[in-house]
Amino acid sequence: MLLPSPDTPLYNHPLPAIEGWLVSLGCQPNPEDVHCWLIERPDWRAELCLEIEELAVRYLGAGEGGRDLVRSFRYSLSREDVEAAVFSGP
Repeated sequence: MLLPSPDTPLYNHPLPAIEGWLVSLGCQPNPEDVHCWLIERPDWRAELCLEIEELAVRYLGAGEGGRDLVRSFRYSLSREDVEAAVFSGP
């Protein structure tokens, strides 16, 4: 599916387009939770969940004392802004 321009807010993307975007970035669907995706990078791992009002990212073991670090991004942000924030890592 063709993606809208990168400066388009995520709420203007159809779900299949968002899923295709995540796959193109190397994310894998979480088989245990259909609205979540797993991200593996050489120096960090995360779970990204498509919630009702926001995209939630849990960087696994990235916080103080090995705790998970959680960040949320509203769907009103552009795809390019979300991509820059999420994939720059914790």
